Amino acid sequence: MKFQTITGTKDILPSESSLWQHIEQTARSVFKRFGYSEIRTPVFEDTNLFLRGIGETTDIVGKEMYTFKPSAESEESLTLRPEMTASVMRAYLQHSLGAQSPVVKVYYISELFRKEKPQKGRYRQFWQFGAECIGSANPEADAEVIAMMMMIYDELGIKNTTLKLNSLGDIETRKRYRTILQDYLRPHFDKLDAVSKERFEKNPLRILDSKNPDLKELIENAPRILECLDEVSKSHFETVKTYLDDFGVKYVIDHRLVRGLDYYSRTAFELVSSDLGAQDALGGGGRYDGLGEQLGAEKEIPAVGFASGIERLLIALESAGISEKIQPPKPDVMLVAQSPLARGWIMKTAQAWRKEGLTVETDLLARSLKAQMREANRLGATFAVIVGENELQTGKFQLKNLLTSEQKEIQQEDLLSEIKTRTA
Repeated sequence: MKFQTITGTKDILPSESSLWQHIEQTARSVFKRFGYSEIRTPVFEDTNLFLRGIGETTDIVGKEMYTFKPSAESEESLTLRPEMTASVMRAYLQHSLGAQSPVVKVYYISELFRKEKPQKGRYRQFWQFGAECIGSANPEADAEVIAMMMMIYDELGIKNTTLKLNSLGDIETRKRYRTILQDYLRPHFDKLDAVSKERFEKNPLRILDSKNPDLKELIENAPRILECLDEVSKSHFETVKTYLDDFGVKYVIDHRLVRGLDYYSRTAFELVSSDLGAQDALGGGGRYDGLGEQLGAEKEIPAVGFASGIERLLIALESAGISEKIQPPKPDVMLVAQSPLARGWIMKTAQAWRKEGLTVETDLLARSLKAQMREANRLGATFAVIVGENELQTGKFQLKNLLTSEQKEIQQEDLLSEIKTRTA
């Protein structure tokens, strides 16, 4: 075939879509219970939104963004969104959502784009679900967002996970810790790999994210940011932990967890699963009180949120044996025609029954009775109604339960109510 999907992208086929819908419906259900409303933003934004919002020293901005000009002569620079938080905060500011409600709680299920090296669970066009709580600086917001994320995974049946928790303190804490970390790493600079050397001046906290086993001992012995927290940040973090304890949400403190984006402060969290291998992150997030000002707000806007990758989640669902249990919806009934006249009756009846809420299949290929019954079984229909000249003349129909092979005669006027009752 001449045309194929582009490297780093994939088709979501009909056989897979039921599992995707199950994930989305579960997430939407949990978000609704927490009072979150959906937000949808454009797939591309002004490039400067991400330069200011994500931070120019991050890998996303430095290496992974799809940036383009709308025309050859245009001076405008546009970027396919690589993440959602900056877009959500832009929408919050542009539409003055804070004036409509003191706390704005929104969620999204969105496509994102990054020039990542394609590998298992990582694509250049990928999907995330996530949420942002904007307006509250209190630790209750942090704890509720974390609990909401955990509830989604719990209701999906994902058990083999670890929630990692840390605090980055305020902006001054990060600045202070940055210097302390650089002072610790400087005598060992020659031991750092190329990526870590590049990060040393631009974003040294990212070195703690390194998966290089040769740096494991060096990183584990690094000074801990929790030791640098101011009193307000300490109190905030302790309160978050207390609420999580009250919620029954288990966690571990991970001193290496710093989050890569520049706008994070205080609470940082990440959910990992050993089912995913070396790239073990399912989702994560944290507090980003400084983002609003970076995007032009007159004052700090407290906010906390999380994002989770759907492709990564699919791997976890498969490893847990859950994905195979999610099957496409099956028809309530297959209407089987034995003659051209019967096909006319079937098409009209199918339309009427669908308006009544039933899932009805018909044969669009004018196949034989045997082929139609075989198709009904392949689709997993609960019932089959075989319609021929005799049935149309007498008004008496045979209703066959394809799951039990039970068959009974039904008057035409009773067919709909009988099927609806037995499929309810």
